[in-house]
Amino acid sequence: MIRGLVTAIRTLSIFPVPGRDAEHMSHALFWFPLVGCLLGVILWGLARGLSFIFGGWNDGMATVVVAGGAILTRGLHLDGLADWADGFFGGSAREDVLAVMKDSQVGAFGIVALILVLLGKWVAFSRLIEMGSCLWIVPAYIASRMTMVELAVCLPYARSEGGTAGPFVEGAQPCHRFGAILLSAALLFLFNGLAGAILLSGGWIACRLLGIWFQRRVAGVTGDLLGTCCELVETGLLLACAVGSHWLVRFTGWGVLKI
Repeated sequence: MIRGLVTAIRTLSIFPVPGRDAEHMSHALFWFPLVGCLLGVILWGLARGLSFIFGGWNDGMATVVVAGGAILTRGLHLDGLADWADGFFGGSAREDVLAVMKDSQVGAFGIVALILVLLGKWVAFSRLIEMGSCLWIVPAYIASRMTMVELAVCLPYARSEGGTAGPFVEGAQPCHRFGAILLSAALLFLFNGLAGAILLSGGWIACRLLGIWFQRRVAGVTGDLLGTCCELVETGLLLACAVGSHWLVRFTGWGVLKI
């Protein structure tokens, strides 16, 4: 189990943790929400700390937080997002889509997708910081990492020749899915109380809709598509929290952990 956590941290973040990787890469799936929680807490702490430096300059703080999120994840999911946009909007047949996604060069669709997602995060972070609701960064990161487990378990791997995410998807079992959902629910309850369940449900619904789209276009999922789901769900949840920030401020700190 601990080796699975080591693999999950190394896969989803920049942190070079000591220890051996899991014998089966799929064993790391259970820990994905916990890694998301770790990343979310770091960014929440960064936003809180920056308030003492920037003196209320919300846009500046939001810029640093967006950059911090990209650095902490090595831009891994953003790279998948760009490949997804180029493939899904630039290709037609399944083989063309997969071939374009495998190309290391980024096209116009990929650039536009990156700009829109990063801009969306910046707007969301700025609003959450302004309203004093930065804590809602944490559930967005937890739920978005859970969605990768959901798709890895429920969809087959789309590339017959294999790929980086192949061992994760091909070894994924229903126990990984249920374990990740339960862990996500527990973490969200600690940080956001029952209100966190709303975000978890929203993220799950969004990922299932994306899964239907992925299945129809390429008959499965790839590492790029897992990263795409993570980025889109994360950005969508952050924007949803930003839009309802005047209402969510009532629930900030309603969790078991009063921080």
